[in-house]
Amino acid sequence: MYAIYEKAANHCVDTPTGTYVASVPTFVNAYLGQAADNAAEAGEEYTYPTAADYLDCTLKEIDGTNYYIQLGCSDYDSEALAVNIYSDAQCTVHSTIDGYDDSNLAVDFTITFDYCIPCVTWYDKNDDAIDDQYYTNHQMYAPLCSAMWEYKQTCDTTCQKMGAPIGSREGWNKADKVLLSILSLFGFGMLLAIIKKRTKMSNKDALLEQAAITSVGLQQSHVLGIFALLILIITIFGLLGLKKITWALLLILNIVLFAYLMKLTLDSSVKETVVGPDGKIMEIDDDSDEDEDDDNDPTSPVTEMRPGEYKNPTLADKAIV
Repeated sequence: MYAIYEKAANHCVDTPTGTYVASVPTFVNAYLGQAADNAAEAGEEYTYPTAADYLDCTLKEIDGTNYYIQLGCSDYDSEALAVNIYSDAQCTVHSTIDGYDDSNLAVDFTITFDYCIPCVTWYDKNDDAIDDQYYTNHQMYAPLCSAMWEYKQTCDTTCQKMGAPIGSREGWNKADKVLLSILSLFGFGMLLAIIKKRTKMSNKDALLEQAAITSVGLQQSHVLGIFALLILIITIFGLLGLKKITWALLLILNIVLFAYLMKLTLDSSVKETVVGPDGKIMEIDDDSDEDEDDDNDPTSPVTEMRPGEYKNPTLADKAIV
């Protein structure tokens, strides 16, 4: 897989003309041809490596058995080449020996991957007579770029994902899945705790909470819908392997759930208090209104008065003279 860039001065940092694929023998043949052309322009001799003999499908006997071999991709490294073993004369059906289709033949040259390779290398041989057409003429006939343009096959999104480094396309690894499970279970546990505490919420607190939600133009059903939509979005991003945004949304959701759970916990632990006539602090429960009604009811049984309280006697309390 390779990309072709139009503006050589930018050194392959601008937008490429396109991303393409070509067979390994085709690419290597053009690559070595470019190396030989550069050497000739520099006035040097170029010796083709031995592995260039395997650019074509070649018959070879291995361990007493006839196989066909040709230069291709390595089984061990996604950015390395190897001489592959095939069972047919067209080198289309891979054959394996001890579970691998790579032969023990060494590849005596290297191709640097993820590296910007210029189509034309400038060699200024004579400062007094610079050929202004040198770059233009050589750009048209540069062995590497001209061959890659002629034999290119478009590489779509799926193709580019297959050609990406293994580390960038493996998705969620084992450590990611463990942490993802822990955060999901933690959030689910907090959600169950919130539901349990809400069932024990007093009517007064429920009305106050509903009033707060209504004040911002929302209803309780809207809040539940937003929560469900957020979970759906996190799930979709997780399935697509978008790690960063999945982590961010999941952490935000857990923080919101934790904050709301702490609020419910504090609200349930704090009771309303008043100062009595004797200066003592007394707690008022939710059923204090009912108790007050009972105190004012003349038919209710007489209750013990608290210190500092005074109660008008009823007819039943007066002595008959």
